[in-house]
Amino acid sequence: MKALLLSAYNHLEIADLPRPAPGDDDLLIRVHACGICGSDVHGYDGSTGRRVPPLVMGHEAAGVVEAVGRNVAAFHPGDRVTFDSTVYCGACFFCRRGQVNLCDHREVVGVSTPTFKRMGAFAEYVTVPARIAYALPESMPFAQAALIEAVSVAVHAISLTPIALEETVVVVGAGMIGLLVLQAARQAGAGRVFVLDLDESRLAMARGLGATATFNAADESTIPQILELTEGRGADAALECVGATTPVKLAMESVRKGGTVTLVGNVTPSIEIGLQSAVTRQIRLQGSCASSGEYPACISLMSRGAIQVAPLLTAVAPLESGPSWFDRLHRREPGLLKVVLEP
Repeated sequence: MKALLLSAYNHLEIADLPRPAPGDDDLLIRVHACGICGSDVHGYDGSTGRRVPPLVMGHEAAGVVEAVGRNVAAFHPGDRVTFDSTVYCGACFFCRRGQVNLCDHREVVGVSTPTFKRMGAFAEYVTVPARIAYALPESMPFAQAALIEAVSVAVHAISLTPIALEETVVVVGAGMIGLLVLQAARQAGAGRVFVLDLDESRLAMARGLGATATFNAADESTIPQILELTEGRGADAALECVGATTPVKLAMESVRKGGTVTLVGNVTPSIEIGLQSAVTRQIRLQGSCASSGEYPACISLMSRGAIQVAPLLTAVAPLESGPSWFDRLHRREPGLLKVVLEP
């Protein structure tokens, strides 16, 4: 089969690889669309240590079932499906509690570490356990269905964040996840959503997707403006969607005493936080990892237009152009947000 292979860091090539065979509990999926995640771009250059070559990356995907393992009864060849990026065991302490994203034996599709390796969906075919797959409505285009995984990350983060009706929420970072978090916060009942970013074009996109107001994160007047709009208290909650010291600091400064900061971004392995500020202002810091059973809700939200992904699609391109798109994304070419490849 044709696949986009990370044969070495900073080097992708179209390779001819053996078509995988499904195990007894697996699906063999003919991939129709696979999105390039920011984590794939960071894995491309080796900066995360979670994409050890040689590897086929890609975990945001949708396609059609080609074959099923002998123990699979819920799916059949021809079914339109997507799948979770997390491969969970289903039997450990956390899985039994419904926290599958915290599985003790968690693996991720399209990721390779010193402890596991799972080939991903930048290929004509991929195999995944049937337990992580979900049926797709006929009306949903594959290119949009490939973004359900990203939507689930946003919806999961919002589910962990206490937001009462009409409260004020700050979103730091207007990348793909931040723009989805903005929409999910609206669906959760937030009365106002303020979005911070350095990129004015992304802030404009945020306004088009329902942001009450947007602020340039580099502007020293941003936090004072947020305080002024919230009677001097600050927002009720903030979601940080970058994963670095400065945006986390902004998120913490933007919330009121007793507020919540949910950490969604994961670019850098460690950051500095103002401990005394967090303690004396009794701020709750909440981590958010992947998703945990939100796929059906996300499919419903997208199907009825409550969360929109079409405006976030920069390009839908053939798999063969993958090396070029990765290079452009890695160089942070202006104007690029989400690129979906079609094998």
